[in-house]
Amino acid sequence: MADSFLCRLESRSLVEVAGPEASGFLDRMITQKTDVAGERTAAFGALLTPQGKIISDFLVVRQENGGFLLDAPAVGAAELRKRLTMFKLRADVTVGDSPLVVYAGTGTPPAAAGLLATDPRHPGLGWRLYAAEGSVVPDADEARWQAHRVALGIPEAGADLPLLDAFPHDLAMDSLNGVDFDKGCYVGQEVVSRMRYRGTARRRPVVLSAEADLPPAGTEILIGGRVAGHLGSASGMRGIAVLRLDRVRDALAAGEAVTVDGLPVSVALPAWADYGWPETPNPGTPKPDASGPDD
Repeated sequence: MADSFLCRLESRSLVEVAGPEASGFLDRMITQKTDVAGERTAAFGALLTPQGKIISDFLVVRQENGGFLLDAPAVGAAELRKRLTMFKLRADVTVGDSPLVVYAGTGTPPAAAGLLATDPRHPGLGWRLYAAEGSVVPDADEARWQAHRVALGIPEAGADLPLLDAFPHDLAMDSLNGVDFDKGCYVGQEVVSRMRYRGTARRRPVVLSAEADLPPAGTEILIGGRVAGHLGSASGMRGIAVLRLDRVRDALAAGEAVTVDGLPVSVALPAWADYGWPETPNPGTPKPDASGPDD
């Protein structure tokens, strides 16, 4: 693959939150502080239900007018706008669509008018450019970006777990700079904090590798012939899934096969993961390899 590329992300939508109280409003709503979004650096956060499930995750991009762009999965953008509008009550903010579109790439960004921000989740993810449609000419399609994301093992809500069916820990938002555990209250905070401090997060992203191209997203993952989850994003022989680590650990320790549509796969933690395999009940039981696919 080329060292650098530029593509238009049609799978993303921009929700604009503007007005004199935009920063304070978002700080009361989302998992990350808006202060983290700087002049050329985005923040990563999510809006949750009161039960702690992800309505949408997004990059938070600061605008010169004091407002913010929320770079979110298009599949959940309408619900995100609806929930933010419902929550704003008397706050002096507006919630709507932005006329800009989302470009993503690595290497040297183009010299184009627009907002440029680095992706805060992982240094290898590069940058985003928010500009008018047609203001730059892509040299790759979105599949190139998705392959890059999968190679790094970075999960996304909506792609790797359905929206409204995942906690932030399920998608490792706590490991990818997506949750500030010291900020003030936000919707769903109690559930997320309890999962952290009680250590009850059991589902985590893993990387799957095979010796042939993986099947489409949504295909069942079997461990020892039993359904353990579903394949998320996949590109070629690499894929992402969110699985219970204790069940994977036990299955691998017992020598049980992990398959996707009959295709044997290996399972590893992402190279960036700051979480590990759960401790085995029997100290003599070997742990699976915790290295990432690029190690």
